[in-house]
Amino acid sequence: MKQKFSVVIAGGGSTYTPEIILMLLDNLDKLPLRCIKLYDNDEDRQNKLAKACEIIVKEKDPDIEFVATTDPQTAYTDVDFCLAHIRVGQLPMREMDEKISLKHGVVGQETCGPGGIAYGMRSIAGVLENIDYMEKYSPNCWMLNYSNPAAIVAEATRRLRPNSRVINICDMPIGLENSYAQILGFKDRKEMDIRYFGLNHFGWYTSIKDKDGNELLPKLIEHQLKYGNCPENEAEGNYTDDSWMETARKVKDLVRLDPTTTPNSYLQYYLYGDDMVAHSDPNYTRANQVMDGREKRVFGECARIAEVGTAKDTTLEIGIHASFIVDLATALAFNTHERMLLIVENNGAIENFPDDAMVEIPCIVGKDSYEPLSIGKIPTFQKGLMEQQVAVEKLVVDAWIEHSYLKLWQALTLSKTVPSANVAKALLDDLIEANKGYWPELK
Repeated sequence: MKQKFSVVIAGGGSTYTPEIILMLLDNLDKLPLRCIKLYDNDEDRQNKLAKACEIIVKEKDPDIEFVATTDPQTAYTDVDFCLAHIRVGQLPMREMDEKISLKHGVVGQETCGPGGIAYGMRSIAGVLENIDYMEKYSPNCWMLNYSNPAAIVAEATRRLRPNSRVINICDMPIGLENSYAQILGFKDRKEMDIRYFGLNHFGWYTSIKDKDGNELLPKLIEHQLKYGNCPENEAEGNYTDDSWMETARKVKDLVRLDPTTTPNSYLQYYLYGDDMVAHSDPNYTRANQVMDGREKRVFGECARIAEVGTAKDTTLEIGIHASFIVDLATALAFNTHERMLLIVENNGAIENFPDDAMVEIPCIVGKDSYEPLSIGKIPTFQKGLMEQQVAVEKLVVDAWIEHSYLKLWQALTLSKTVPSANVAKALLDDLIEANKGYWPELK
C-alpha cells in the first residue's frame, strides 16, 4: 500500500486554491493523501473558500482530514509538502503596482518590470517566514514554491535559505506547452520532449520532439509566424479572456526576433514594452479584471457550495496548470524521474552564464532530489538579455537585504522596461510611498 501524505497550501485564501484541491483529489492514485490543510494569515479571505473546499474534500474522500487555519504551528506540523502560492498585499497592491507603472509610461504587469520589482520586495519576507515555519515544525517537508515573482523569490531563497528544502517552480510553461500540443496535434503536452532555457518568465524553447525523436520546432515556428500561439481557428483556442488571446497573438512578433527558437510569451513586456503600454488602460488594469472576474466568480461559487452543502454540479474546474505540482510531489515521493522545468542555481548547466544565476531549465526529479540537464552554450542575443535581467533580480535582493534605496534605484534603472534613471527614480519614490508597511525602510 502506498504511503499517504499530508499537504499544506500556503496562501489558502487564493482563488486558485479550490482548483489545486480538485487537482490533488483527481490524482490520489498518484499521490495518496491523508490530510489537506489551508493556511493563510487573512482569516476572512480564507473563510470565503474553506467551507466549500472542505465539502469538496469530504465528498471525494471522507478519510482525508481537512484543516483550515491561521496558526502556523497547526498548519506546518506533520506535513510532507507545502504548496506555497502566497500574495503579500493581495490584489489591491497588485493594482497599485500596475497603475503606478503606467502612470510613468512603463509596463504595468505583476511580475515584469517595476510591478515585479515592487511585488518582489513585498514577497521575500513572507516566503522566508513560511520556510522558517516549515523547518521548525516539519523539517523533512518539501516546499514547492510558486509564489510570484518567482525569479526574485528564488534568488532570495538561494541566498538567505540556501540549505532549505525549497524548489522554486512556475506554471507558465505548462500553459505554453498545452498550446503547443494543440497546435502540433498532440492530445497531451507530455507526448512532447522539450528543451528550454532561460529565467522565470524569460526563456526560449530550443527543441520540441515527439516520442519517436522527430524535431517539430520548425513546424511550430512556421505556425507562430502566421498565428502566434493561437490555433488557425482562434475560436478553438483555450484562452480564458481577451488579454490572454492578445498575448497569444503577440508571439508572432517575438518569434521574428529569433526564428530559431520559440519564446516565453512574457518576453512581450521586455521586448515590446511600448506596445504593452499603448494597449493598457491605466485606470483599469489586469488586477481590476481579476478582482471583477475570477475573484467574484470563485468566491461566489464557493459561497453557493457552502450554502447548499454539496459540490455536485459545481462550476469550479480542475486547474490544468496545477498538474505540475502533483507531478513534482509525486516525483519527489516515488522517484518517478519526471522531467520538469525548475528554477535552479545554474552551476554550469548553461556553460556561458554565471554559476550563481537562478535559471529555469529542465531537470530530472527523483527521490528527494533533482538533477539539472546540461544546456551548453547559449546565443549572444538571449545571453545578453538574461544577464541584464539577472542583474536586476540580484539588485532587488541586495536592496531588500541592505535596505538600500540606491540598489533598488539601480535595479529599476537596469530593467529593460524602464527608459531612464530619471523615470526609475520617480517610479521608486511613488512605489515606496505605496508600499509603506510592506517593504523594509530604505535608506
